[in-house]
Amino acid sequence: MGNQKLLTLSGSLLVLSSCLFGLVLASAGDADPLYKNCVELCEKTGCIGGTCFQGCRFLSDDVTDNSSWYMQEPLYQQWKQWDCRNDCRYYCMMEREKEREKLGLKPVKYHGKWPFKRVLGLQEPASVALSALNLAMQFHGWMSFIILLYYKLPLKPQSKKAYYEFSGLWTIYGILAMNSWFWSSVFHSRDVELTEKLDYSSAVALLGFSLIIAILRTFNVKDEAARVMVAAPLLAFVTTHILYLNFYQLDYGLNMKVCVVMAIAQLLLWAVWAGLTCHPSRFKLWAVVFGGGLAMLLEVYDFPPYEGYVDAHALWHATTIPLTYLWWSFIKDDAEFSTSKLLSKQAEKGDSKKVK
Repeated sequence: MGNQKLLTLSGSLLVLSSCLFGLVLASAGDADPLYKNCVELCEKTGCIGGTCFQGCRFLSDDVTDNSSWYMQEPLYQQWKQWDCRNDCRYYCMMEREKEREKLGLKPVKYHGKWPFKRVLGLQEPASVALSALNLAMQFHGWMSFIILLYYKLPLKPQSKKAYYEFSGLWTIYGILAMNSWFWSSVFHSRDVELTEKLDYSSAVALLGFSLIIAILRTFNVKDEAARVMVAAPLLAFVTTHILYLNFYQLDYGLNMKVCVVMAIAQLLLWAVWAGLTCHPSRFKLWAVVFGGGLAMLLEVYDFPPYEGYVDAHALWHATTIPLTYLWWSFIKDDAEFSTSKLLSKQAEKGDSKKVK
């Protein structure tokens, strides 16, 4: 289940978040005997107190009376997985938290998650909304980058391609970032095995590609053969890791280590490059680096959701919104700076030929 931290890039911020989010599956809440008894009784009767659930009201003639009600639901209920078991867990959790609040006790996690209140069937409404805003911000940054390249900056006369050598890489990065935020929204709306794997896979893919861009841009690798030599082993590793998580074992500990190593590597690359380069927008890069580092504290200082809606992880998603804007602003500045520099060199060469 996705969780995270410590990046430079706003896209990578999401990624590490997805990698580290929810490493603990067993929690104090689901070990509570009162909670366990409530769930067991609910699964057999379909009710908690005087409240009964629609998903628990399906009993066919060929099912014995001793069978659990959640085993008797139609396929459409099983497909979306808001079934009797999940409803029982949710409402028992809410009832138990009300009892704990009356006793002056703090909220605890259930099945690795804080007790969030549903809104329109969404598990974590604040994180869903903020993930959607991040998706919108990524789309805005990506589109403004495309418009800058092909409608505002000069193009090569013959091919009509951008002068900026890293335009294709950043275009792919934007697509991967939007894809990652999309699955983050889906995952936070409903945490099931499929959405969890899609969230993890898209996050790791983004993080791996971000590392490739960090290496190529900071070392200013322009030769296609050299780019392939750098990218090929990293792409092979990331692909193998994703396949391992999806088809062999969803190892949260291993995934955390992989994400942290790739994240620290690109963090150091961008930080050192920003310190050594004379790039006019290096201060924006520093702001993203330090802003991402400060935002990490929200993940380190994990706290229960305020009023059942906003927790540290949701606030983490909120911090990535301005960082995403700043990051795409740096990318666009880099495109303008590199294009201007390249055109100036071409103009100087042309002048020198005329003099000769």
